[in-house]
Amino acid sequence: MKRQEILEQVLSMVAMAYKTDAAELSESTSFKEDLSGASVQMVALVAEIENELDVALMLADASACATIADLIDLIVEEM
Repeated sequence: MKRQEILEQVLSMVAMAYKTDAAELSESTSFKEDLSGASVQMVALVAEIENELDVALMLADASACATIADLIDLIVEEM
């Protein structure tokens, strides 16, 4: 799977988990500053990523990601 395909899917999943518009998200979107979500939203996001992309992520690693680009890098590493 190409990085661009992963990006499109992850942007959609982030939008759903954080209840925001996917069009407002990009790789540079910060989880803390731009989305200011609760940890439960990251848990839901990681579960969705694992189900949809068939990849195993450690919640601690995903939570350490500052931006969506960081999360995508983590996903690519684990694939």
